[in-house]
Amino acid sequence: MRAPRRAGAWRMLDEPVRVLVVAIAAAFAAGSLLWTLITGFVEGQTALAFGVLIALGELARITLPGNREVAPVASAGAIGYTFLLTLGGDTVHHSAWQVLAVVTVGFALGELPHIAAGRSPEWSDVARRMLVIVAITLAFRPFVDALSPGSTHWQWWPALLLMAALVLVGWLTDAVTAAAVRAERLRTRITVAFRDELRAHAGLGMAIGASGILIALASTITGLSGLLVFTAPLLVTQVAFRRFAEVRLTYLQTVRALSRVTEVGGYVAPGHSRRVSRLAKSVGCELGMRESDLLELEYAALMHDIGQLSLRDPVAGGATVFALPREQRRIAELGSAVIRETGVLDSVAELVRRQCEPSMGDGDDGPPPLGSRVIKVANAVDDLAGESADPERVQAVLERLRMDGFGEYDPDVVEAAARAIERAAARW
Repeated sequence: MRAPRRAGAWRMLDEPVRVLVVAIAAAFAAGSLLWTLITGFVEGQTALAFGVLIALGELARITLPGNREVAPVASAGAIGYTFLLTLGGDTVHHSAWQVLAVVTVGFALGELPHIAAGRSPEWSDVARRMLVIVAITLAFRPFVDALSPGSTHWQWWPALLLMAALVLVGWLTDAVTAAAVRAERLRTRITVAFRDELRAHAGLGMAIGASGILIALASTITGLSGLLVFTAPLLVTQVAFRRFAEVRLTYLQTVRALSRVTEVGGYVAPGHSRRVSRLAKSVGCELGMRESDLLELEYAALMHDIGQLSLRDPVAGGATVFALPREQRRIAELGSAVIRETGVLDSVAELVRRQCEPSMGDGDDGPPPLGSRVIKVANAVDDLAGESADPERVQAVLERLRMDGFGEYDPDVVEAAARAIERAAARW
């Protein structure tokens, strides 16, 4: 019931895909540094300029909804350095391994202030950013001599097409890697996680790739000054994404604060809404719900009991599972009406309104939404088991829900809850 928070080291051991991603990226980073130290840097001024840009971009990384860490400026700078053919008319000669070494140093320098301030990065996200550059660099740099403008018959479009194709391949590869890590962490289906990652990274991923290409092509004519000119639009985009993430976080914090009103007023047991929300989200992952649906489910689960505020006589112990069906329906409808007053949470209000219905529905509207059925099970589990971590008591509650002969609880949701609880217990 109470989901423990695992330390970072234990979490790494419990997630082999994540460990593999980090290990591969670390191997490329260490190998590129060693190779470049042995063979030596070329065109140090250019390497320094791009390294500083990458470090500053990593320093200014942002966290998007879903706890996704991204560093748009750093990634664009790394892609630009990868695709660099000439600088102010002069041909550049840095190898793929020097690109990876500069990116490694830039990432490390950009993360040091965060680590010093106690904000350790999500290492799998850093590793993924590194692996994208690895894939693009190893595929592009061997063809630099053929693509560089070395004759009067040179045309720019083959190089541009190859750059665009590699950016697309890198973006798709990153989405697959992110989906594998996310599916392992949330215990959800990888196909669902992949679609979520595509939606989450589509706009920003294309902006990063386009900026990297523009930096490389512009530097052909403008030299290093192109770094500043074509990084500016990406900075504006990054500010917009940061504000979006902050607004969404504020929204969630507001909903969590509102959910505690029922606890402060003594209508429900302390921590009830938080536990129901946590279990509901875990069950939703087990059932393969999309990220957007999981967010709505989290909102609805946090506020599922807010209708109790209108009751003259509170339900004993706040456990609505013991209330009469008519009373449950009244609580759900009152809560839904309160949520609809926001004007932006109508889908959440609908989940709350139908949370008390049987799994097959009780009217002409058909079965309630999956989120409502999940909340019904999660609420019943917490009402009956509370904060108890006793496996026997929890299993007895689940068995009671399984044996319900009136179709009150969705069997698939109950089994998903059993798996989620078992997995949470195994993490202790």
